[in-house]
Amino acid sequence: MNWQLRFKNPHFWFQILIAIAMPVGAYFGIKAQDVTSWHILWTTLGKAIANPYVILTVAVSVYNAIINPTTKGVRD
Repeated sequence: MNWQLRFKNPHFWFQILIAIAMPVGAYFGIKAQDVTSWHILWTTLGKAIANPYVILTVAVSVYNAIINPTTKGVRD
């Protein structure tokens, strides 16, 4: 994979952010308007890191954001 090119692309980082935020938000039933302070955000992230199921769903989501389905294996 051309990691240097991906790291420079803002769309890649947006995909990674969404791949992390969506499973965490879905598991805890959080909507965007529920996160009204940094304390709430960090508390929720701490709970997510402590939960193996959430970590697994985030890992699968990030893998799906990284993988290129048009090529064989994990190459670009």
